[in-house]
Amino acid sequence: MRSFFDPRQLRHRPVSELHNGGFTAYQETPDRAESVLNAIGPTELPRDCGEGPILAVHDAEYIEFLKSAHALWRDAGRDGDPIPYAWPVIGRRALRLKRIDALLGRFSFDATTPIAEGTWEAAYWNAQTAIAAADAVLGGERAAFALCRPPGHHAGADYFGGYCHLNVAAITAQRARDAGIERVAILDIDYHHGNGTQDIFWERDDVFYASIHADPATDYPFFWGHADETGGGPGEGATLNLPLPQGTRLPAFRAAQAQALDAIRAFDPGLLVVSFGADTFEGDPISHFELATADYRALAADIASAGLPTVVVQEGGYATAALGANVRSFLSGF
Repeated sequence: MRSFFDPRQLRHRPVSELHNGGFTAYQETPDRAESVLNAIGPTELPRDCGEGPILAVHDAEYIEFLKSAHALWRDAGRDGDPIPYAWPVIGRRALRLKRIDALLGRFSFDATTPIAEGTWEAAYWNAQTAIAAADAVLGGERAAFALCRPPGHHAGADYFGGYCHLNVAAITAQRARDAGIERVAILDIDYHHGNGTQDIFWERDDVFYASIHADPATDYPFFWGHADETGGGPGEGATLNLPLPQGTRLPAFRAAQAQALDAIRAFDPGLLVVSFGADTFEGDPISHFELATADYRALAADIASAGLPTVVVQEGGYATAALGANVRSFLSGF
């Protein structure tokens, strides 16, 4: 399987995040990508396709904000990395204020995701990495892997959060649609629900989104991913959420994935995007499923048996020492 990565993705290096009422070391570190690289071997560099594929998914004002946020923070005399701390209540006026503090609240949904000096550059090349994998499959490869770091599935069209800034799964899906693929499916098997991906395609019937994740009644992101969320307007029925309880092991997860794959086959897509999160691993420090390293091969083999051209994009996974082995196990299933 062809794999893609750009070392500029390592330039996103926040120092700390707000977690459970205090600041702690940032979990989404460059070491994650390096663990995967050490395990899977050589990767290909993506070519620069520009901002067009990014703007096909993300709001232009939001992109301009990501480019300038860190500089605006420093221009305001602040040290460290900007972290949002105030958000507009739903239903209140959507004021377009210029102060960096207000912009951070306008374009985010949580306080876990700082914007470091190298964040935009890393996010930009992260998107190019996903686009390169998409183009490989659109060009005839059966499957390709995008080592995406930082992850993407929590990012909406005009907001960041959950360690995510650009939604690489959505960019990949839209790339396929723009290339003439009539229907695209996204299978999200990260521990956390991909609220950003769901939001982006909520009212569309050309992209099917299926997610298997921890029950949002108990786990982040809480306000998305419940089983009764099935899409809106023309997209009604094109969203499938399969929440599972903490402590889930392979048999229950595999059964949920089989249900999702049945729905995807019925949708009959021309391309499948897999948002693969290894934070379902039994040793993950911030998650609570119980999958073992060998389980990922079985899950991937089930996905491969669907016989669909497939782009795998990396999402979460924070047991850094084991992440490479978990990703290698998953890719081996193809």
